[in-house]
Amino acid sequence: MNLISVDNATKYWGEKPLFENISFGIQQGQKVALVAKNGGGKSTLLNSIVGKEPLDGGAIAINKDVTVGLLEQDPAFDPHQSVLDYVLSSDSPILKAVRNYEEALADSSKDYSDQILKKLDVATAKMEELKAWDAEARVKQILTAFKIEDLSAPMKSLSGGQKKRVALSKILIEEPNLLILDEPTNHLDLDMIEWLEEYLTRSRLSLLLVTHDRYFLDRICNEIIELTDSTIYTHKGNYSYFIEKKAEREANEAASVDKAKNLMRKELDWVRRMPKARGTKQKFRMDAFQDLKKKANSGRKEEKAEISVNMSRLGKKILEFEDVYKSFADKKIVEDFSYVFKRRERVGIVGDNGVGKSTFLNMLTGKEGIDSGDITKGETIVYGYYTQSGLSFDENAKVIDIVRDITEDHTMSDGTSLTPSQLLQRFLFEPEQQHSFVSTLSGGERKRLYLCTILLTNPNFLILDEPTNDLDLATLSVLEDFLEEFQGCVIVVTHDRYFMDKLVDHLFVFEGQGKIKDFNGKYSEYREYVDEQERLRKIAVKEERDRKQQLEKKVQPKTSTKKLSYKEKIEYEALEKEIEVLETEKETIEAKLSDGSVTDVDEIREISERLGKVMEDADEKMMRWMELDEIANG
Repeated sequence: MNLISVDNATKYWGEKPLFENISFGIQQGQKVALVAKNGGGKSTLLNSIVGKEPLDGGAIAINKDVTVGLLEQDPAFDPHQSVLDYVLSSDSPILKAVRNYEEALADSSKDYSDQILKKLDVATAKMEELKAWDAEARVKQILTAFKIEDLSAPMKSLSGGQKKRVALSKILIEEPNLLILDEPTNHLDLDMIEWLEEYLTRSRLSLLLVTHDRYFLDRICNEIIELTDSTIYTHKGNYSYFIEKKAEREANEAASVDKAKNLMRKELDWVRRMPKARGTKQKFRMDAFQDLKKKANSGRKEEKAEISVNMSRLGKKILEFEDVYKSFADKKIVEDFSYVFKRRERVGIVGDNGVGKSTFLNMLTGKEGIDSGDITKGETIVYGYYTQSGLSFDENAKVIDIVRDITEDHTMSDGTSLTPSQLLQRFLFEPEQQHSFVSTLSGGERKRLYLCTILLTNPNFLILDEPTNDLDLATLSVLEDFLEEFQGCVIVVTHDRYFMDKLVDHLFVFEGQGKIKDFNGKYSEYREYVDEQERLRKIAVKEERDRKQQLEKKVQPKTSTKKLSYKEKIEYEALEKEIEVLETEKETIEAKLSDGSVTDVDEIREISERLGKVMEDADEKMMRWMELDEIANG
């Protein structure tokens, strides 16, 4: 089924076309990525599809039976609405029942009055009537994955990252036919990104996605739409295939343009020698010359950022931590941490949101004090600190004035001297854009400008806190190349796994409560290590559980006088239904694996992994049900 059709769509930004006469469609089951440079019109196109941004020409049609969910980069909220009300604000009767049940359950944990318990009874009966227990389990699964715990909190109390996670949860819970996600991995920690990646991979939802996360793109999408020079190019396959085919296309285009230029030289010679009287043949050849000229001049400008820095001299002594301790009240950030940084150090920092990574970076630069220990900084250190909070420009300032305030004449690493305008051109700001106001820049263009201002200080110790958010893929590639050649130290906090794998030599893993583990390896190697440790832990838990069960069989059970609380009774009844749902799914998966209908190796692997997860969840719920059953019937 065709979900959406874009037909000759055109949109201008002032006099500049963002896209012009572009056409494409999305079919049911497709997972499509939209790729373009910063300011190339990606977000505008997404907003046009859902009707939030009018077109200047063409049309966009959405199938009348299709529901569309849009995740914007900066979602809008009613500040007074609670998280629960927002997440479950849907016309779906099942989601309404889940919301009423969750509200009643939360109220019953604080108030055992007859009125509250009656409300819970009514909500439970409605859940039973609509068979909504499966939906309720899915809601909890999604909210848990994104660490959304306080459902009664007003939206205005949440941070920007929390709001983005709540908005993403709402869209996944509603399960529209077509998901449109604009930079969904921003503000997610690595565990959340990997959970979302797995969820979208195995779901049947259709998807239109904008993201800079190349691993995410590669593993989820089966088609790439490239928006460049106001034109659409469609590539079947994942991101790796897209890169390969894009390189082939550009090579062919370059060869075609070179051929046209050679022919044009010959034609130009003929035109100059041509007699003034133009017969039919001469007129035909003159028209052909104009077409050839157009073709010869059609080659794209090589728009590639040039990032370089005249790095300050770095002495032998760089930076040393010795028995450093830092906490906020009872929350430890760093405990007894010692480390000596070396020349060309490449460190990645990983850990859950809120565990203290940004505080650690501020301690490193002296912006945040320490409680005890010593941090010794070398005399030659010049920090270049790229932070999320540091991205603040005067909205009414012109782009070129931002650079002029830093330098009027900048010496580069090769000894050349550049004006502010020349510097900005290296960062892909064309002369006409340099005199635009900051307020007109896209999110990615602001990040590129900010990166430019950081590097103008000639740092020899770079600290990059989420540098990849909103940067386009081309700029990311150039930044990676620059950092690989950078002779100073680099510390990176990022949720971009590809970026980290390419650059870092080892990781500082923030495990919580002040514990920092130095892992010698890249992020992918660390994930393999974590997965193996988790596998061993599950084996140990199972063995211990089996041992206890064997011991319990030998011991005469004591008569229990304990009774189930009302809350436990509700949990007991819900578990029966949840176990039944999991057992049904288990039987369905096992039948699918055994009937020979699935032959694709990757699909078999995914189905087998899901079967393992279902069996594990069923076992855990069964153990809890047995505990409650023993109390209920003991």
